[in-house]
Amino acid sequence: MKKLSFVLAAAGLITLAACNKSPEAAAADNAADNTAAAIENQADNLEAAADNATNEASEQALENAADNAHAAADAVQDNAH
Repeated sequence: MKKLSFVLAAAGLITLAACNKSPEAAAADNAADNTAAAIENQADNLEAAADNATNEASEQALENAADNAHAAADAVQDNAH
């Protein structure tokens, strides 16, 4: 629930920040935000899979993939703004 609240608050702030931007810049920011959110969702799914892994090697591989996905989402956000 905390993640959902955070996402909604972030979306609201992004919407307010977009008021002073050109339509093209706002669209690019929205696309980047949507992409980052999708990657974050994938990372969350990988973390959930890691929690359900049957052995340590699988769990570690999934956790590493989740960490990489979080880093990729951060990179998308950083490059968009």
